[in-house]
Amino acid sequence: MLPSLAGVGQQSLQIRSLTRTIPLPKSASNGGGGTNGTVVTGLAPFTGAPASVPTPLAQGYVTLGSDSGHDASGKPPFDTSFALNQEQLMNFAQWQIKKTIDVAKALTDQMYGRRPRYTYFAGGSQGGHEAFDAAQRYPDDYDGVIAQYPAYNLQNLWLGAQAQARAIYGNKSLVPSTAWINPAKVAMLVAAVRDACDPLDGVVDGIISNVNACNDTYTIATVGSTLRCPGGADTGNTCLSDAQIGAAEKISSSVHFSFAFQGGSTSFPRWPLLEGATFLGNHLGRTNTADPAKIPFVPDGTAFQYFPAKGAIQGFLTRDLTYDPLAFQPDAWVARIQEVSAWTDAVSTDLSRFASRGGRMLLTHGTIDDSITPHNTIAYWQRLVAANGQASVDRFARFYHIPGYGHGSGIFTSQHNWLATLEAWVERGQAPGNLIAIDGNTAAATAATNGRTRPLCLYGAYPNYSGPANPSQAQANDAANFTCTPN
Repeated sequence: MLPSLAGVGQQSLQIRSLTRTIPLPKSASNGGGGTNGTVVTGLAPFTGAPASVPTPLAQGYVTLGSDSGHDASGKPPFDTSFALNQEQLMNFAQWQIKKTIDVAKALTDQMYGRRPRYTYFAGGSQGGHEAFDAAQRYPDDYDGVIAQYPAYNLQNLWLGAQAQARAIYGNKSLVPSTAWINPAKVAMLVAAVRDACDPLDGVVDGIISNVNACNDTYTIATVGSTLRCPGGADTGNTCLSDAQIGAAEKISSSVHFSFAFQGGSTSFPRWPLLEGATFLGNHLGRTNTADPAKIPFVPDGTAFQYFPAKGAIQGFLTRDLTYDPLAFQPDAWVARIQEVSAWTDAVSTDLSRFASRGGRMLLTHGTIDDSITPHNTIAYWQRLVAANGQASVDRFARFYHIPGYGHGSGIFTSQHNWLATLEAWVERGQAPGNLIAIDGNTAAATAATNGRTRPLCLYGAYPNYSGPANPSQAQANDAANFTCTPN
């Protein structure tokens, strides 16, 4: 392997020298995460790959990745001080995708005497946003993309994050809030949802697959009638106060804005709090006070969504790194929000050039993602279909809504050889239908379900248990005993 080659904007790629002749070299881009700042190499598996699948580099691909044009070493999560520099902001927003692939193709030509025959992009979260950038903004450069749980509409998403943070913390940092829901209460609510909704897909297996039925069965009214503390005051960890129920209602409802983001959206959809998402760890925080110094996922960490909100508001919108993200009022910053949204949000539903060149997209999102709500991706898919028609979209895109899967892990840590599926579609015309995923959970607590399989159903259907009554664990763990059933 050649040494890492650095260029303008700290773009970096690695090229593997093979001992055999490659008549049609291929390239694969790997996406980043969060606000990037670390060079992505080809040394790790692609997003959602089973452990048994070799990396694209090991398969003979030229692999490329970027830090998106800034260095985040030693900086806290979602630090956006780089965005005060307009070129670094634009590199992160979209330009890095084009800069990196252009350099990679030139170096591939130099090394192999030809440019790649096929070029793919695979990523999750911010990497999913970058996959959207590749298909929407640079369709001449990419033959296929894999976009998993994509953060495609960054300003809309991050102000949705602010709304969640305000639901539990109020409108000022460093002030205790009575609406905050502590981890014990979160676990109580999660268990209540699971008990009510797990059986609705035909088998009790810890996975809520029939989300639509769950929405009808367990509502915020159910929370109020079954989990409310006597008199509405906070009396302990076995119930929710009126203030906490109010926070849960806000989190599980859409946020509405008085203006439109790029692409026309005027709202941000609900989070799956009442649909099986666990919100454990510290997605809702471990103390009742939002403290920007207490980063997520530490013993006294502030709620996760506070930090993408902080990043958007400080670096991208106000350009004031001391601005309190909870005090930010979107209505007072409409012009700036819309300006930045046009730069950062990959929301176009016109993929005609990508599709006409034979480009193909695999899109996925888990039902219990509490970092980026799956309803955000559902909203994009519905707009894509509305703008183009289902038959047209089916020619170039597939969307899989995966029960029990979160933000790269979950109750069901879905793994599938997405790259092979994309190759088959792009290179051999084999359009995918319903697929099979394997559960990659390996912790001792999930040892009994490690390796279980489930159908990956095309959007609009869910895996419903259709096997023998009173199934054994082996039967309940076998995708053959599930049928993709329309919602």
